[in-house]
Amino acid sequence: MYNLNQVLAALRAERNRAQHELQNLDAAIRTLGSLNGKGPTRKISAAGRARIAAAQRARWAKVHRAQGSKPRRRTMSLAARQRIAAAQRARWAKVKSQQA
Repeated sequence: MYNLNQVLAALRAERNRAQHELQNLDAAIRTLGSLNGKGPTRKISAAGRARIAAAQRARWAKVHRAQGSKPRRRTMSLAARQRIAAAQRARWAKVKSQQA
């Protein structure tokens, strides 16, 4: 019976030591976690967010004004379009003649 009480006391002491070690590990994890950038987050009001968005829109508008209006679409002359169509028809005719 005496040995059983010693074993039980030793197990309780080991449990207490392990529990204390776990508490130390948890504290270390919390400390390192806060250093990892996962600390308190900054809040911004809706009005502040609206001011930031308006300023960004103004910056983009300034850039677009500096670039001028939208680039004009280039139109192809009728003669150029006809030359391209004739060349394409000639290419297809050549392909079809080789197949036959």
